[in-house]
Amino acid sequence: MLNLTNLRTLLSKVLDLPALHTVALFTPEGELVCYESGPSRTKDRVRVIVGLSTEIWQETRDHEQVGMVDSEMGHLLVVPKEKEKVDDKEEEPPLLLLALNADASVPWEELELKKMAPSTPPQPLKTNDAYFKPPHIPTSPSRTDPYKLVAPELKYLRETLLDLLGSSHPSLTEIAKYYFLHPSKQLRPLLVLLFSQATNGLGGGWHVKKWAAECEGAGGRTEELDRPLTRPDVLNDWNPSMPDHTASFSTSFALHPPRPPAVPPCPPPDLAQLAGATPTVASPLTLLPTQVRLAQIVEMIHVASLLHDDVVDKSPLRRGAPSAPVAFGNKLTVLAGDFLLGRTSAALSRLGENEVVELIASVIANLVEGEILQLKAVHAEELGITGLSPTVGQDSWNIYLQKTYLKTASLMAKGARAAVVLGGCKDGEIWKEAAYAYGRNLGIAFQLVDDILDYEAGEATLGKPGGADLQLGLATGPALFAWEEHPEMGPLIKRKFEQPGDVELARDLVRRSSGVERTRELALAHADKAREVLGVLPESEAKDALIGLTERVVKRTS
Repeated sequence: MLNLTNLRTLLSKVLDLPALHTVALFTPEGELVCYESGPSRTKDRVRVIVGLSTEIWQETRDHEQVGMVDSEMGHLLVVPKEKEKVDDKEEEPPLLLLALNADASVPWEELELKKMAPSTPPQPLKTNDAYFKPPHIPTSPSRTDPYKLVAPELKYLRETLLDLLGSSHPSLTEIAKYYFLHPSKQLRPLLVLLFSQATNGLGGGWHVKKWAAECEGAGGRTEELDRPLTRPDVLNDWNPSMPDHTASFSTSFALHPPRPPAVPPCPPPDLAQLAGATPTVASPLTLLPTQVRLAQIVEMIHVASLLHDDVVDKSPLRRGAPSAPVAFGNKLTVLAGDFLLGRTSAALSRLGENEVVELIASVIANLVEGEILQLKAVHAEELGITGLSPTVGQDSWNIYLQKTYLKTASLMAKGARAAVVLGGCKDGEIWKEAAYAYGRNLGIAFQLVDDILDYEAGEATLGKPGGADLQLGLATGPALFAWEEHPEMGPLIKRKFEQPGDVELARDLVRRSSGVERTRELALAHADKAREVLGVLPESEAKDALIGLTERVVKRTS
């Protein structure tokens, strides 16, 4: 085990010790191994990194001696411990992190009291500074993997989704499919599928929905969801992947006699008796075709919003590749986003549930409202509207969290609720309320972590430029928290980080504050609440996977 003596020897190989104020050595789990300080220390607080992304460790795993990483969090060193024998077998030595003046902080005096002798085994560092401690993220090795549970469904969903995006214009087809051909988390369709499995069988209308998915003509079968409700020659929505007949434009359109209305089959009377039975999750876990189609719809809406966002934000990258505006230009990108929304609207109408149509339509409105709110925060003067107040206050946080809900959490929350409605949940039943509450909290936690990663992770990890929010003039959670500790952040936020050096200074202020840790704690609070609302659901693999998803969201590094 490294100790203070050989730590100093090690450091002398890579650093000029007289110029080094303080160093601290940690394991990836946040356990303090040892620390050292030079006699000319000028800082009264020691900065150490907690909750570091796994990519930083991975980048240095091939180093036999000392790995050095110049990350956006500062200059880091990663060193290997000595190999340990377990059952006479040598285990791969874990890496240790040397953090120099980084994010979280703890008073030097508290470290002085805990200075360990070389022979003392390492102990977890305990401190009264809540923002120093690594965040408590509950883990369970036996937790159901949410992606593995629905892996076949996600694969099918992705493959068939591409068929929905065909157009008579090949260039439109190409750009509409562009982001779908790059890897994505598929978090939104995942939520729809998991909540469908976790609640199917519980709602009072479940048996009717299940019957409709099996009975020809009832409108719930997979092939029926692709059939237009309007005559194809009137709809004129030609898709080469799903060919329909359309009218010729070479002649005038003649009046066609109306076809007799189709009479849908009626549910058998014995289904009403089943509705009064004790709610039980369907076994095996079941998905209805309408719910799978909903999962595709929410992913299409998400991608449409990315297309539009990348035009508004002038983003050069998306998912590690050139953004659509860079690859195709702004005009085609906007039109492709509109095309996706048109396709989703048609698909949505065929699900046969007015509440679901209302929920998803309101999501599209929310996305626009959220973008306007973001524009208000950045371009208030140009738009002739009031921007952020000049001091840290509730208004700033309300705007930030409202925007977070509108642009991110709304689709997750309403998509999950819509999935439960499609499973037969009726008014007065708790299941769809739980779905919305879970999705809302998980969505906000997800975006808060995303805002943290904008400071912590680099371009290679995120698949988009690091520091993009500040470049856009946006003050997210870490910057707002840093404002409370460093008043000089206020003028930077007010002028939207537009002057030379503003972005670099803002990042430094966040680094020297507890902004990242406090934002992470806020994300953890929302994840905890999402996990808590699942208590009303019966036990199932899908519920367990939803619990596991709350852990994944706050622990993610990309």
